[in-house]
Amino acid sequence: MSRDARWTSLLDLLAEHGRLDVEEAADALRVSTATIRRDLDQLAEQQMLIRTRGGAVAHGVSYELPLRYRTARNAPQKQRIAAAVAAMVAAGQVVGLTGGTTTTEVARALALRGDLAEAAGAGSAGRPPVLTVVTNALNIAGELVIRPQIKLVVTGGVARPQSYELTGPLADGILRQVTLDIAVLGIDAIDPAEGVYAHHEDEASTNRLLAERARRVVVATDSSKIGRRAFARICATGAVDTLVTDTAAPAAAVTAFEEAGVQVLTV
Repeated sequence: MSRDARWTSLLDLLAEHGRLDVEEAADALRVSTATIRRDLDQLAEQQMLIRTRGGAVAHGVSYELPLRYRTARNAPQKQRIAAAVAAMVAAGQVVGLTGGTTTTEVARALALRGDLAEAAGAGSAGRPPVLTVVTNALNIAGELVIRPQIKLVVTGGVARPQSYELTGPLADGILRQVTLDIAVLGIDAIDPAEGVYAHHEDEASTNRLLAERARRVVVATDSSKIGRRAFARICATGAVDTLVTDTAAPAAAVTAFEEAGVQVLTV
């Protein structure tokens, strides 16, 4: 197991249990206790956990993995979800993308849409882009800025290293000046009765405004986040037009979303 894979597994265990024991973690990952101690020390140096005698504890109740350690989780599901979302987008539309691992996959799927590249005459000088993407995510901007078929608009704001998202008044100021055809939300939790959530209030506020500026709101998330709540609500369930998730989504939750007026697409 590579170091990054170990770190991801350790942080997953910490997020689930709130604390880690060196020997139990070594058994779970099938590595030596010396390796686990070294990993925990290095993660503590990056302020991703608090080192204790015999293990580690999370920084707080609402524990969030930095995006670079979440990219491998449920990757096949996220790629299928992203392909389905990208297929909803038509040439000439304006698409808003929040930060997150699934929305990053949506950006990649849009970038690889051959029909968009052909419509723009990709590689031909002077040909205009055929799709506009508005995002507050630095990593998504990095993925799309080199694509001639896409006009990229990036909000200002204060960057969060965990999610690469720009938030705050500067981001909100840009979003209030634009109109979107589709807003694709990456989320931390969604519940049929309670709505859509993020872990942090600043991200929730910016994502809420992105949704308000769109004619159609699409939530793209794997099934692990369904039926959960997090700290800050982005919007009510009724504000969501379409939920795209994987086939492991609980049948009862899918029914509840549909009864609330949300179109559910499982892939």
